[in-house]
Amino acid sequence: MSGRLTPGRIAVLLGLLAAGVLTGGAGWLVVDLWFPGGLVVGLAALFGLFLGGRIAVGTGIGVGMGVIGWFLAYVLLSVPRPEGDFLLSSAGIGMYAYLLGGAVLAVMCATMRPAAQRPVSAARPGR
Repeated sequence: MSGRLTPGRIAVLLGLLAAGVLTGGAGWLVVDLWFPGGLVVGLAALFGLFLGGRIAVGTGIGVGMGVIGWFLAYVLLSVPRPEGDFLLSSAGIGMYAYLLGGAVLAVMCATMRPAAQRPVSAARPGR
């Protein structure tokens, strides 16, 4: 896709934002209820979302929209309810691993080079 904001590109970006919210909410439930296998499933879903966003948009902004949705769901689900309890446990090694692993995957997908680019070489061309 080109760098211009077209209606189709805006729709893709909003779809990635919504997919990020859904993936974040589902990942939160899976990690908390089925640790440690749920952590693997949750991180695999995040990787698919971030990589799919990168491929669909062609730039890191596709990853960014998925990350915003994922992090929004993560924060909203970790806020205590008015009764003083949480929807699910917000502390523990699994949730911290999910947060850190998701951040690492987001950076990894956002900084990828497109496959069409050739590797950078210090050698001068033609010599």
